[in-house]
Amino acid sequence: MADIGDVKLLGFWASPFSRRVEMALKLKGMPYEYLEQDIVNKSPLLLQLNPVYKKVPVFIHNGKHIPESHLILEYIDKTWKQNPILPQDPYEKAMALFWAKFVDEQVGPGAFKDVIKAEKGIEVAIEEARELFTFLEKEVTGKDFFGGKTIGFLDLVAGSMIPFCIARSWEGMGIDMIPEEKFPELNRWIKNMKENEIVRECIPPREKQIEHMKKVAERIKSA
Repeated sequence: MADIGDVKLLGFWASPFSRRVEMALKLKGMPYEYLEQDIVNKSPLLLQLNPVYKKVPVFIHNGKHIPESHLILEYIDKTWKQNPILPQDPYEKAMALFWAKFVDEQVGPGAFKDVIKAEKGIEVAIEEARELFTFLEKEVTGKDFFGGKTIGFLDLVAGSMIPFCIARSWEGMGIDMIPEEKFPELNRWIKNMKENEIVRECIPPREKQIEHMKKVAERIKSA
């Protein structure tokens, strides 16, 4: 095992991007210091460590800092080898990275911002979002997790983004985005994620998260 060193994480309680890093650290059994950030009135430390994007998460290990959750997850996995997050097979690793990017760049905006704006009407927005979920439904079919028998890279990314973030916005809007009859495999996967003790430790409080997502939605609508 690599030396633990000094490990810190700058995050925000409702951010799926920092929550997935916490999940990874807990899966690895790594102690760390968590520094909650105000994402509106950004701290001098955050601006100093991530001057390019000025966003959480920022991961600090022995004085070296890394922004961007996907890069942080890869760094954690390469630094501490126990409980691997990324597949060892090069093709499987590439596909995990591909689908993780799909979740953050397509599913996140398509199933949240586009649904809130609903420029073509809410029913069209929901249907277009569901088309994105059909890809993930296929990927997790027949598996406990996207990572197979254990939680992996894509589980951390999709888990933090879908059931424990944007699903709370659907709940606040009264939308059943991924009904079990249409997405049985995704719903089974969500159940498996919720039953994992480490994942549960990193899930934002439900009611607080719903209220937070309502405020985010209001800002998007008025933009």
